[in-house]
Amino acid sequence: MTPGAVGIRLVAWTPRWAERFRAERAALDRALGDGVLAIEHIGSTAIPGIRAKPIVDIGVAVESFEVARVTVPPLEALGYRYRGEHGIPGRHFFQKGDPREFNLHMLEIESEEWRRHVAFRDYLCAHPEAALEYDALKRELAKLHAEDVEAYAEAKTPFVRRIVALAAADH
Repeated sequence: MTPGAVGIRLVAWTPRWAERFRAERAALDRALGDGVLAIEHIGSTAIPGIRAKPIVDIGVAVESFEVARVTVPPLEALGYRYRGEHGIPGRHFFQKGDPREFNLHMLEIESEEWRRHVAFRDYLCAHPEAALEYDALKRELAKLHAEDVEAYAEAKTPFVRRIVALAAADH
């Protein structure tokens, strides 16, 4: 494990994550105003019944990646740290808290990445058997890659792609 890195700690789902999202969404609405098209609770904490790292992922949809740069100062005023694209082109990425409480992914509403996040969440919320399959996979991978967050995330990719494809086929 690299110095300063954190291992993978999955905890049982709790409705407090939805409460924390709603409170943070209200603060984001006030700070960001009309330039934001949607604010969504995404990631595993948005899927009832599955384990997750206790960090709430928030998706913020904007019209334009370039224009969205004006949101950096208001988000920093709320305590977010701007991390640039952080490995995903076309994404503004922010983190908040120490220990971290929130990841904020700002994406163009027409981007594939935005559609992927929302489709994945919606499919797993509508298909509990797939959510339980994802939960089991995450537990297995957390043991296998306990100290390597990047390997853990990469190992989930085939499952995520399969679910996004199923979600697309449903529509």
